Parts: sequence; C-alpha cells; structure tokens
Amino acid sequence: MEKKNGWIIEAVVIAIGLIVLGFNIKAGINNFADKDRQVTVKGLAQVEVPANKVTWPIVSKLIGNDMQQLYRDINRNNSLITAFLKKNGISDSEIVVNPPVVIDMSAERYGAENKSYRYNITSTITVTSSQVDMVRSIIAKQTDLLNEGVAIVDGGYEMPIVYEYTSFSDIKPKMMKEAIQNAENTAEQFAQTSNSELDKIIRADQGQFSIENRDSYTPHIKKLRVVTTITYSLKH
Repeated sequence: MEKKNGWIIEAVVIAIGLIVLGFNIKAGINNFADKDRQVTVKGLAQVEVPANKVTWPIVSKLIGNDMQQLYRDINRNNSLITAFLKKNGISDSEIVVNPPVVIDMSAERYGAENKSYRYNITSTITVTSSQVDMVRSIIAKQTDLLNEGVAIVDGGYEMPIVYEYTSFSDIKPKMMKEAIQNAENTAEQFAQTSNSELDKIIRADQGQFSIENRDSYTPHIKKLRVVTTITYSLKH
C-alpha cells in the first residue's frame, strides 16, 4: 500500500513538473516570437520664440586722399553714431567702437589704376544687446544719421545683423518631454493597428536639437526643434 502511495505521489509530482515545464516552454516560445516585435518611431516638438540677443554691426565708409582729414571725419562719424545710439536708449556697455580698417589703393596690386582716391577707410561700431525690440526700432531709424552727414552701408555677408536665442537650456526639458510623448502616441497608434500592446522602451536617443530662423524675412523669430527616436517592444 505504501509502495502504491509512493507511485501516486511520484506521478503527481511528474505531472506538476510537466505542467510547469509546458508553461515555461510556452512562455519561451512567446518570448522568442515576440523578441523581434518592436516599433521605432520619431517624436517631434517645435516652438517659435523671439530672439533675446542681437548683434548689430554699424558700418560706415569714407574715401579720400588726405589721411589726416579722413581720420578726423571717421572720428566725427563715430561720435555722431554713438550719440545717436545713446539718445535712443543704448548704453555704453552695449557699444564697441572698433579700430578703423584702412586700405591704401596705391598699394593694391589689382584695380588700383585710374582711382580718383587713394584711401578707403571702413569703421565699424558694434551694438550687442538683449533689448532686441528696442534695437530693431533703432535700426529702422538709422536713416536719421543721413541728416547728420553719416552714410551707413550694408555689412553684407561679412558683417550681418545677427539675432540669437540664448535660453535654449531653459526650454529644452519641456520640449524633450513633448517629443517623447508624441513618439509614444505614434507608437500607440501603430500597436493598435497591429493588434498589439505597447511594452517597454528598448532604445531611446537624447534628441537632435536645432535653432534656425523662422524664415529669411523674420530672423528675429527663432524656430526651436527637437526630434527624438525611440524603439518600443510590442506584446500580444
């Protein structure tokens, strides 16, 4: 009788073991089948913000043959420009008067013949300020300097007006959170379409950030953009 009971116990133990083994095998098969079930999505967040820093090079040029007179004229122009800036709210700390650049046309190897003047002097006064709106209003009024006999020339590609947004680090966490949420929403939609459920994150990058002008006509408005790429696993 005891021997029979021992067989029964052994049979029960074996049966339980086979059941547990079956569950483990099924789970293993499911895990193997699902290991490649994943989706990679991109999340985008972007916002437009006004620039909070402006660098404005004010360029003036003079030509002539009398070097001493040209220096007197350029100093007069610089004084008039500086006074104009201060009158309109720019402080001394925001103004830098750069040394003039002198070109002696007679020393130029090319293009020096038949010139009616010898010297070409370029003077640049640089305004760097966080008061972007105020500086923009002054830029619109710079023609007032013509009444003072000061001709301002375009700085061109070498000395353009530059607008910047310097507080990216403050807005970065919020934008990153929004980009991740948008990525998750996209992944959820994919999972629903494929009759799956979104599981854990397998891989995620830190996001690609960029700052650029909204367009060529409004360089003082910046477009901040972040794109993050996230890979999720899917389950049935």
